[in-house]
Amino acid sequence: MTIITRRTALGGMAASALAMPGFAKAPMLGASRPMYRRVTLGGMEVTTLLDGARTVENPENMFGKNAGPEPVRALLTENRLPADKAEFTFLPVLVNTGAELVLFDTGNGPGARPALGQLTAQIEAAGYTADQVDVVVITHMHPDHIGGLMEGDAPAFPNARYVMGADEYNFWSSQDRVGTPAERIYTMVQSMVVPLAEKTTFINPGDAVVSGIEAVGAFGHTPGHMAYHIESNGQRLLLTADAANHFVLALQRPDWSFSFDADADQATATRRELFGMIAADKIPFTGYHMPYPALGYVEASGDGFTYTPASYQLNI
Repeated sequence: MTIITRRTALGGMAASALAMPGFAKAPMLGASRPMYRRVTLGGMEVTTLLDGARTVENPENMFGKNAGPEPVRALLTENRLPADKAEFTFLPVLVNTGAELVLFDTGNGPGARPALGQLTAQIEAAGYTADQVDVVVITHMHPDHIGGLMEGDAPAFPNARYVMGADEYNFWSSQDRVGTPAERIYTMVQSMVVPLAEKTTFINPGDAVVSGIEAVGAFGHTPGHMAYHIESNGQRLLLTADAANHFVLALQRPDWSFSFDADADQATATRRELFGMIAADKIPFTGYHMPYPALGYVEASGDGFTYTPASYQLNI
């Protein structure tokens, strides 16, 4: 004798429904993430914009060559991350001072790898338009930071003026780069950056971009790499650009080399100085390749730093 219970009856009904023509399972949609995050900083608003993300195999080929592959993989595993791959996000930043809209870096630009070069769409999603940008600041001239400066032969931000480090511009625009490994970036700078020189202010560490935003020397990743200190109504944030390129590998082990740093020793000293200050002053920072939304804090831990993502501190 078969005993029918409520559970078996409902199970049978569900199975019958799934078998009916036209009754399909919901499709798999893949992982998703928000594309921008806006927070308050005193009287300013700071918006991080996801230009895209890509996965890189074998992160030990980029980080910690002076340590060896096994320590790199072990540290990733210890932090519950895949040992054989790493994800890199690209996050330009918009700062609305109330008087001017300031964009830091321009992403990979049109025609970049799939899933990259989305800055213009994210600016619009965040409630702005490209022609509202008053100032474009370039932290350094690697392709993923200058790729969105132009759209074809026209500036992508038609009403903006530009700010960049004098040392950085002089290095990458010099013909001395021709015939060296830096020639590819030199060529890109000639087409993307040099045409904007007449609208550009070339600055040094300590110079102001606008009221409340000051350049901080952060050399090493590139010869003229800059960070920026942002302050409003007593609240502070440091924009570190590429001073650290991974929230575990570069921060927990700041002495590990990174393959894209032009001067490994200087880059290490910069990491220690910048993040030591952030930790001591207990202020938030935003880093171009930190995990979305690239806003967080660090504290000194052992011989390096540990990263804590911001939650609601910057909302209220």
